[in-house]
Amino acid sequence: MDSIQQDHTHKIDANIDGLQQFVLDLPLANEAFFNLVETTASLVAVSEKYWQAQGLNGARIRVLVEIAKQGGAILPSVLAGRIGVTKANISLLLTPLEKDGYITRTEHVRDGRKTVISLTEAGRTLLSQQLPGNRETVAGKMNRLDPDELRQLMALLQKLNKP
Repeated sequence: MDSIQQDHTHKIDANIDGLQQFVLDLPLANEAFFNLVETTASLVAVSEKYWQAQGLNGARIRVLVEIAKQGGAILPSVLAGRIGVTKANISLLLTPLEKDGYITRTEHVRDGRKTVISLTEAGRTLLSQQLPGNRETVAGKMNRLDPDELRQLMALLQKLNKP
């Protein structure tokens, strides 16, 4: 290797070392953020593993839960906002749920241009049968914290969620 290549390689190594140092030396707020992201991913994986063991899809269950939270019926645009997907992507989640008989799409009573998504009896039954097991599975991980710690965590998360 000639001296120009060696110099270039040394500069690249120095840049990588500098970059590595930069990504490792996090301010406390950023370290807390990444720790929260990793913890959230770990907890979501626990829940998703439960759903997969039941032959179900966690994202689709989330859709059903959001519909149930709204009393069993919701507009697709509202649902999309609640679960954080685009209006176009909500259709991708709704189609298999409708095909499996867990939801129906009907015309809005007052505005025929709108569609209302409703839980069917099969959807209600699915949630009634499966949510307790999922809650127990997730609680198994969350119960590493005692009740006071859980309340403190909830207060901190609520503080972070304020605009």
